Amino acid sequence: MHPVLFDLHLGPLGQVTIGTYGLFYAAGFLAALRLAVFYARREGIESARIVDLGIITLLAGFVGAKLLLYMLDFRLYLANPMEIIRGLRSAGVFYGGFALASAAALVYVRRHRLPLGRVADLMSPPLALGQAIGRLGCFAAGCCFGKACSLPWAVTFTDPRAYELTGVTLGMPLHPTQIYHALSDLLLLAVTAALMRRKRFDGQVFWVYVLGYAVLRFIVEFFRGDTVRGLFFDARVSTSQLIALPTALLAAVILYYLHRRAARAGEPRSRHAGAR
Repeated sequence: MHPVLFDLHLGPLGQVTIGTYGLFYAAGFLAALRLAVFYARREGIESARIVDLGIITLLAGFVGAKLLLYMLDFRLYLANPMEIIRGLRSAGVFYGGFALASAAALVYVRRHRLPLGRVADLMSPPLALGQAIGRLGCFAAGCCFGKACSLPWAVTFTDPRAYELTGVTLGMPLHPTQIYHALSDLLLLAVTAALMRRKRFDGQVFWVYVLGYAVLRFIVEFFRGDTVRGLFFDARVSTSQLIALPTALLAAVILYYLHRRAARAGEPRSRHAGAR
């Protein structure tokens, strides 16, 4: 893989490294934002608001992912403050970013009196798209790497800079968990995009995304080999798996509640139509 695209030598200013992960991260964000604007126009929501929302959630997501990463290994970072700077090169923990980005989005939507359910729905396919592209950056950099693997599609990382940046195991066939994640995200993109055209109530697409992501993330985590995301119960369960379980349950409960509420709201109209 190629964790570094190129190095810029700026003379007395030193050297600037342009990483592959950063490129894919930016590409994923721009693609997601373009798709979000498309859905916003189709839903009759001002696209400028969605652009602002996208930037806000991007920044909040970045901060939240780093904060949860630091919290998981707070003793390490307290003992070695310089590791905080090095940690900026890693992606962080998704659920930390998702939580803070969701909170920031809720504040923004309420402040500008946007329809919460519709906005959450239209942002879901773009989120899945952005994640799928971003995972290709993970693959190039070697982060989020998998356990040892003997399957035909195993990958072997050999670039010393990948190890320096992410700690990926070199010279050993590994599960391509970054690709597993990307394929999961593409599946979520397909499901949520299809659901956008036939959803029965506002919020349905968003909570289907949350439920689907939690289930798929829980499964893929079993193949992960990195420990930076935190491990519990004798290293059998990761932080993301601990969060995914209640998240999936919450999403299922809310979907059931919203479905029942939509059904009750439609009952009088159905009876009236039948009487006619």
